[in-house]
Amino acid sequence: MHTYRNLKVIVFLFPLLTLLSSCKNEFKGNDYVAYFGGEIVNPNNPYVLFCKDNEVIDSIPLDKNNRFFVQFDSLAPGLYTFKHEPEYQYVYFDKNDSLMVRVNTRDFDNSVIFCGRGDQKNNFLMEQYLKTEKAKDAIFEAFNEDINRFTKTIDSTHQVATKFYEAKKQELKWSDEFDVFAKAAVDYPFYSGKELYPMVHKMRTGNDVYESIPTNYYNFRKNIDCNNAALSDYSPFVMYLSHMLNNMGSINYHNHFTEVDLALKTNINKMNIADTLIKNEKVKNTILNNIAFTYLLEDQNMVNNQTFLATYHKISTDKSQKNEITKIGDAIQLLTKSKTLPNVALEDINGKPVNSSSFTNTKTVIFFWTSSSISHFEAAHKKIIDFKKKHPEYQFVGINLNDSQQEWKGILSKYKFSGVTELRCADFEDLKSKWVITKIHRTIILGDKGLIKNAFTNIFELNFEEGL
Repeated sequence: MHTYRNLKVIVFLFPLLTLLSSCKNEFKGNDYVAYFGGEIVNPNNPYVLFCKDNEVIDSIPLDKNNRFFVQFDSLAPGLYTFKHEPEYQYVYFDKNDSLMVRVNTRDFDNSVIFCGRGDQKNNFLMEQYLKTEKAKDAIFEAFNEDINRFTKTIDSTHQVATKFYEAKKQELKWSDEFDVFAKAAVDYPFYSGKELYPMVHKMRTGNDVYESIPTNYYNFRKNIDCNNAALSDYSPFVMYLSHMLNNMGSINYHNHFTEVDLALKTNINKMNIADTLIKNEKVKNTILNNIAFTYLLEDQNMVNNQTFLATYHKISTDKSQKNEITKIGDAIQLLTKSKTLPNVALEDINGKPVNSSSFTNTKTVIFFWTSSSISHFEAAHKKIIDFKKKHPEYQFVGINLNDSQQEWKGILSKYKFSGVTELRCADFEDLKSKWVITKIHRTIILGDKGLIKNAFTNIFELNFEEGL
């Protein structure tokens, strides 16, 4: 299936592979030298990040041919990630592996192909990931079915994936350490589907099946090791625990609370359950951060936020200066009503630097977009132009988040959206941290004298215009 693509990889990376093959006999028993390199087709930026546990180990520059290469004098075996913003994928290194990867950013996941020493197990992870993504379509449709039909569908799909895994395990004879991730890639997406079923089924059909779920439905939970630190940064595992806690933490007597208070109580409930179930600090902190990250970006009731964060800090043992939740909580406090929007660096269409403070001293609506979601780009601009006609006292600023200057100008030249001030983010990490931007649907409204009116809204909300 991948013959032609593999051939292209070998041709493009032949010089690197030659280098690796010439070094392979120099490894010694206590030598943990490893190599990683490859090619990024249609790069978004001039480097690749190599990471472990969400920490950047190395920033590897691309050369003039968009290739990269790095030698690690000592690389511990385990799971890593390589990132080419905004995308990432996993890569597993056994001792002395020498891996090359080729990626096309226009179809990132589908284009990832590894070659070199250690390639087969990594290609298995990619193939299993793509199979799981494809299987989600059938499971997505099955959420509408009754629980017996749904169970039959998801169990059948899981059996197919398990047979593929077992055949590859027998063929490649990979290590027990790698098998932890290989098995997780097969099992946890399907466990997540089972956890999601009662919630999604009720949302779609209005039928509450919680009381009629068979007693053996959740038997698979008996096989879950919630304290597996090796999986603490592996998304199938983290997503499963999050779905499980959503399921276990839901409050059925929800009519007693407002929607905002229900969200607070539900998320505090989830954190308390996590505290009971998960004893490993690394896993617990990862899950608590995931719950907090999602909650803080959805509910901007400042009183509730403080209550939530008090519980979070009581349970979490992550006291580091790098704690993202602490940073988000602090940043949110600076985005409250009637405060001045923190200054960030932007660029105009000519590449000239623009400080946000230079235009945020009047009534302003700020929205965001990226070329990776053209449908949102078009719909957002049409909405904004309509608002501009009704509210001429406002200026409307569209900020491109992560495209290059050339790509940004190219897209704008194809459209004639007048009345919008178009700017580009010059430093996404700075913008993300100061304005807490994690999704393109965020919109910021500034009122009189440019003071914050609502920093957490969305132009597609039904009552958005009431806030102007």
